[in-house]
Amino acid sequence: MKNKLYPLRFEPILKKKVWGGTKLGDILNKKLSSNKIGESWEISTVEDNISVVKNGVLQGKTLCEIINTHKADLVGEKVYKQFGDDFPLLIKFIDAEENLSVQLHPDDNLAKKRHDSFGKTEMWYILQADQNSGIIAGFKDGVKKEDYLSHLNDKKLPDLLNFEKVKKGDTFFIKPGLIHAIGAGVLLAEIQQTSDITYRVYDWDRKGKDGEKRDLHTALAEEAIDFTENNRYKIPYTLSQNQAAVLAKNNYFTTRLLAVSEESHSFNYKPDSFRIFMAVEGETTLSGDGFKEVLKAGETILLPAVLIDVTLSGNNSKVLEVSI
Repeated sequence: MKNKLYPLRFEPILKKKVWGGTKLGDILNKKLSSNKIGESWEISTVEDNISVVKNGVLQGKTLCEIINTHKADLVGEKVYKQFGDDFPLLIKFIDAEENLSVQLHPDDNLAKKRHDSFGKTEMWYILQADQNSGIIAGFKDGVKKEDYLSHLNDKKLPDLLNFEKVKKGDTFFIKPGLIHAIGAGVLLAEIQQTSDITYRVYDWDRKGKDGEKRDLHTALAEEAIDFTENNRYKIPYTLSQNQAAVLAKNNYFTTRLLAVSEESHSFNYKPDSFRIFMAVEGETTLSGDGFKEVLKAGETILLPAVLIDVTLSGNNSKVLEVSI
């Protein structure tokens, strides 16, 4: 007999990175074992990085086991029909104490052909940024493939890259093929397809944990890079109290930013999909049939598709809500 489903919390999978820092602990209250933790994988079914439930009667079960048992009850009829037992999203918090490598990701077609994998479409929501911190997104206007190759060869690639300062609340859509990097001093939430395929093309001549320079993937990247001018990476939105702002809506995920007051609100959204709530500011209470969960900034919860009705209450808190 199936256990009754309820909101699921998972043990964070913390990743030590050469560019990582301590903000995941200092700001988001993760328990860090190192001062170089760059990522907290909140919900994942990437091989060797499968999330494990930490609350309720399903504690100790993996997300893969729960999907295999509960199927559409967990993810939704539409989602299960499309993805089966594969969970389609990877959810992270990322702390860049140093610049990440300049990189890009393949689309579905190229990833399937080369890696038998999903491609990687993703979005970022900035939780905190040090003064003058920013991101790299795309090339400066007018850059052609031959410019890229010559600058790459001369180790002058940064001269061609588009840098944009960021602040708390800024949101970005990173499509496959878009060259990009998270800059030093940025803490963000990342929502992406379930894929860990990255083509690294420039790494600031930095040495890895073993003292050697990290591998680059310039040959693989050459076919995948999108050289068309792209100025639509930043997502504009306006947000009012007790309202939802749609940050992204595409074939891979829908993300809404919810501004929650002390009153309870349902936000009138009932997709045929699981919902993931990522608390990005303040403290929010989720209530529904038989459950009540308090979500603090830096915490993530997976609401099964069968739990259709949920209300949120908080004191000027903000939550990212992700569905398919």
